[in-house]
Amino acid sequence: MDSPLLLFLFLFLFLFLSPTPSFSIDNLHQAFPIVEPDPGHTKLRLSREGLEAIKRITNPIAAVAVIGPYRSGKSFLLNQLLSLSCYEGFGVGHMRDTKTKGIWVWGTPIDLDINGVRTSVFYLDTEGFESVGKSNVYDDRIFALATVMSSVLIYNLPETVSYYKFSYHETFLYQVSIYLVEIREADISRLSFAVELAEEFYGRVKVEIILRKEGDDQLHDKKHQSPKSNRNLERQTVELLVNFLYPSTENMILFLGPGQLVDLDIIMCTLLDADILTEGKTVQEMVDEALRRVPNIDGFQLHQVNQIRDSLAVMGDNSTAFSLPQPHLQRTKLCDMKDGELDQLYIKRRDQLKELVASIISPKIVQGKTLNGKEFVSFLEQILEALNKGEIPSTGSLVEVFNKNILEKCLKLYNEKMAKLVLPLPEESLQGAHDKSRDEVMQVFDQQHFGRHHAKKSVMQLDEEIQQVYKHVVLKNEYQSSKLCEGLYTRCEDIMDQLQVLKLPSLAKFNAGFLQCNRSFERECVGPSKTNYEQRMMKMLGKSRSLFIKEYNHRLFNWLVAFSLVMVVIGRFFIKFILIEIGAWALFIFLETYTRMFWSAEALYYNPVWHFIVATWETVVYSPVLDLDRWAIPLGVILSLFVLYWRCYGRKKYGSQWLLPLYRSNKNGPNRPRSD
Repeated sequence: MDSPLLLFLFLFLFLFLSPTPSFSIDNLHQAFPIVEPDPGHTKLRLSREGLEAIKRITNPIAAVAVIGPYRSGKSFLLNQLLSLSCYEGFGVGHMRDTKTKGIWVWGTPIDLDINGVRTSVFYLDTEGFESVGKSNVYDDRIFALATVMSSVLIYNLPETVSYYKFSYHETFLYQVSIYLVEIREADISRLSFAVELAEEFYGRVKVEIILRKEGDDQLHDKKHQSPKSNRNLERQTVELLVNFLYPSTENMILFLGPGQLVDLDIIMCTLLDADILTEGKTVQEMVDEALRRVPNIDGFQLHQVNQIRDSLAVMGDNSTAFSLPQPHLQRTKLCDMKDGELDQLYIKRRDQLKELVASIISPKIVQGKTLNGKEFVSFLEQILEALNKGEIPSTGSLVEVFNKNILEKCLKLYNEKMAKLVLPLPEESLQGAHDKSRDEVMQVFDQQHFGRHHAKKSVMQLDEEIQQVYKHVVLKNEYQSSKLCEGLYTRCEDIMDQLQVLKLPSLAKFNAGFLQCNRSFERECVGPSKTNYEQRMMKMLGKSRSLFIKEYNHRLFNWLVAFSLVMVVIGRFFIKFILIEIGAWALFIFLETYTRMFWSAEALYYNPVWHFIVATWETVVYSPVLDLDRWAIPLGVILSLFVLYWRCYGRKKYGSQWLLPLYRSNKNGPNRPRSD
């Protein structure tokens, strides 16, 4: 009984005395930092506390982020979307200094059913642009990070100004001064950057830009725009919702030409100054005018400004205006007010805004798959690495980092495909295998890569890497081809040398070996070295053939002379077959007398009798059935045994009527008279 009790006490003490983590499930109902600035406010770093809150999410994730200039009400808007007060939600400040530093996340996501998929939606608050003591590079990093992270990006614009000086967001090299009454060029520039990021990273973009204006409670679209203007407006703000939607995996990468971006909707919601609306412009007209190209009279800066507008031109055909009035005139007391104290029109439009966000949001999809908490954190780490890598974040720099791993995988795939080739190969076959493998790898890269425009650099880099690998394969193929052809050449050279010293010279056997060697070389020698070795091979074979033919007749003549003498001896003393002896003497006499008559043996080689002798010799010495040069010794042994047998037993059995009449006198016969 004591043992279980002691074990229980030990576990109790261990759980309560062990160090507690920085937060638990009980305290997730609060905001956590996920990205914080470094002390110099130039780069960003991750905050593990907020990342742990995101890692707990196992459902597919979608993010709603609010960005914009400091002191523009971003945190208050987020609290309104979350139905939280200022004291329990994101911190709201009323001083000049910015309240939010870096990027914060609300620890408790909202679960929504999106197309049958249970999705966890979390909200992000960002540090405002243009606050005191920060660099433009830091603002750009915050903007780029929030743009890529979010599924819905809400862009809070400040009150309108008539003259604004800004830095072009892509190059950041030219200070451009532009007169724009309604919407600042810097905000259009940032929005253009957001659209380009969406195009680059997701290929298919649906952009929602929401402008809100006070006093207009009707949802406007392009077909039902109200031309009326409200002269009683006071201070107002602007919000831009940029929604990166990706509806299906099949459409993950769309390669569209200029001006072919599809599913791009704009809903603009703004608070405009009264003097602007007195000009009779609707919200939609204001947006259309802001996105209209500026006349360019050989002006390079204005040309860059128009490039920004060109990237947003696709939004003009499908834009919608949305109005959201001021919640209350006493903005410093908004945190202390309940919904009943706020403008009821604002309450109505705020709820419509919530519905709009819920209707357009979708799970975050990267490379064709949704992300859970851990995958999203890994995705965030990659983004931050890309942003901190360079001085100025750009669409291209972000795309390059995300394409780096894909590029490495594609290069590995190409290496694997080329490694399967059995070298050496003909140059045409190797080139064909390279082209096929490259096309397959490029197709995989096209299906998985990020980007439509800036990905060209990654494509060029991948192609350069593939070409480097291919050059190595070509060199390896040349080496293997040279090694193989050299071996075949050496083997044929040895065969030709062996045929030169045949014991029984045979032109037919030489020709057979010559043809076999040539065919095997043609069949087995492949690759780029084949042409060179073919020339060497034909030269070597030609020399060997000339040398063989030159020595062939002379060696055959000597062989036939020796053969005739041997057959005379065999026919007279061993076999004692008169026909063999007569034939041998005839051959010997012909060879000797003909050469004596015409002074040289070379004249004999043109005689028809010599041709007949050569044909007979070739038939006896070599045929597809019998190679006498190879079987000469075994056949000689067999023939010797046969002669011995005939010598000992054949004469007794068959008589000697065919033998030569050697020593046949009666004096020495068996019936000779006795001498005694």
